[in-house]
Amino acid sequence: MFLADFGLDSLIERSLAEDLSDGDPTTDLLLASDLKGEATIVARDSGVLSGIDFALKVFQRLDSTLNLNRLIEDGSDISSGNSLAQIDGLLASILKAERTAINIVQHLSGIATLTRSYVKAVEGYEVSILDTRKTTAGLRHMEKHAVRSGGGNNHRFNLGGSILVKDNHIKALKGVGFGMGDIVRKALIKANGAYEVEVEVESISEFKEALDAGAKRILLDNMSIDEIRECVCISNGIALLEASGGITLSNVRDVASTGVDYISVGSLTHSSTSLDIGLDLF
Repeated sequence: MFLADFGLDSLIERSLAEDLSDGDPTTDLLLASDLKGEATIVARDSGVLSGIDFALKVFQRLDSTLNLNRLIEDGSDISSGNSLAQIDGLLASILKAERTAINIVQHLSGIATLTRSYVKAVEGYEVSILDTRKTTAGLRHMEKHAVRSGGGNNHRFNLGGSILVKDNHIKALKGVGFGMGDIVRKALIKANGAYEVEVEVESISEFKEALDAGAKRILLDNMSIDEIRECVCISNGIALLEASGGITLSNVRDVASTGVDYISVGSLTHSSTSLDIGLDLF
């Protein structure tokens, strides 16, 4: 699993510790330690599933003797009443892992569901819906997985993924005498082909400077539909263009109609609503 390199096991251990650092006297005092049973993770709402394997890994991490069976894969449309996975074994283990596991699959499914809404909203246009780095601390790789589950794509995973010259970089460099064209040329020279270079612009004049300086990917920040459309016409395919800032479900199709290549949406990860998913014993 790609998340193995990013501390998934330690993340799960820390998450379990939030619930179990002081034990679980309710379960330990009321249930016999050898009592066994079965449980099902169940959707209580409609949406897109994401994180079910991570949720099952929580149960596995707490008790490796539990039997786990995923019934539906990430990226699948789900409806209220759908059984998503089954767990059988010691009931005490199932109950102790329940909340941590369900929190993960609820949160990630909410992101996947919102992402799918954006992807469907731009159907018919050759544009990619991207996430951003506006993620929950420690959960970035899970949340970006959820975006892919919903049919979106990932922007860079971290600061080292590419060179993205943002507004504050530009302000800092302008403060020591650089113009927009100088900044773009400096970034391209320093990158020397080892990194993709993208530059953020806030006006058509900045866009023209960046394009003339050789920028091959430009982020159009908080521009109006008319401004975005004009930039697309000026570029005429010379650079890949990304629209960002103020993107909502109500305007994303209008943005897509301008002809941009990418639309990045921070709300996919920072403002999604968790999907209602629960665990039932039977």
